[in-house]
Amino acid sequence: MENPVIFAGAGPGDPDLVTVKTQKALMAADLVIYAGSLVPEALLSWTKDQAETVNSASMNLDEIIAMVEKGHAANRKIVRLHTGDPSLYGAIFEQTRELEARGIPFTVIPGVTAGFGAAAAMGMEYTLPEVTQTLIFTRISGRTPVPEEESLDSLAAHKASMAIYLSIAHVEQVQKILARHYGQESLVAVAHKVSHPDEKIVTTPVRDLARTVKQENIQRQALILAGKAVAACTNRSSIGNSLLYDPAFSHGFRK
Repeated sequence: MENPVIFAGAGPGDPDLVTVKTQKALMAADLVIYAGSLVPEALLSWTKDQAETVNSASMNLDEIIAMVEKGHAANRKIVRLHTGDPSLYGAIFEQTRELEARGIPFTVIPGVTAGFGAAAAMGMEYTLPEVTQTLIFTRISGRTPVPEEESLDSLAAHKASMAIYLSIAHVEQVQKILARHYGQESLVAVAHKVSHPDEKIVTTPVRDLARTVKQENIQRQALILAGKAVAACTNRSSIGNSLLYDPAFSHGFRK
């Protein structure tokens, strides 16, 4: 591809959590269009002095595409910088579809999503041997509808590890659903502004979830983590070891 538009994941906030590949793309860019409502401007520190940086927070799809189209026609190197990982709640599909319709090539660089940033901060493993082996990324239905078959209620019935995005405004409803499937006393975590300087992660029983969110004044940029992996962080001795490093377990690299 000749001079593709680069869609890059900025990670959850900490500039050091971008990939080396994204850093190099930013250093070479002539135009960076970044999602300013969530991407900290500190991430633009790697751009060259003459690069143009545009905050897309107030722009609609047509305006973004028009800017990209004009920049590409001028042979400018363009980076479209999204928060977290572009493939998760990144709204890149509609943008890449428009670029394809115009014959403009693009490529995507993955990033660290907040769910993984929160797990790292907590020292948590979502998949624990003989406890849970499934991780669900989802959100509750709100202004953006969720397909009925993917409702939070139906997914929570699996009792798997779950990272619930974009749902803190509906925390009372989330609490009711989690209480029904995980139990009132099950521990959940609320991760606010993951990897930012003012990061805050609090754990609470499901029964106190809404009250805790209100007390901590958490209103946005937060996700809710549920499942037995959260409780394991407070009682690590309750979880058995995996087979991977068991001396009696052989595999292709160890007899």
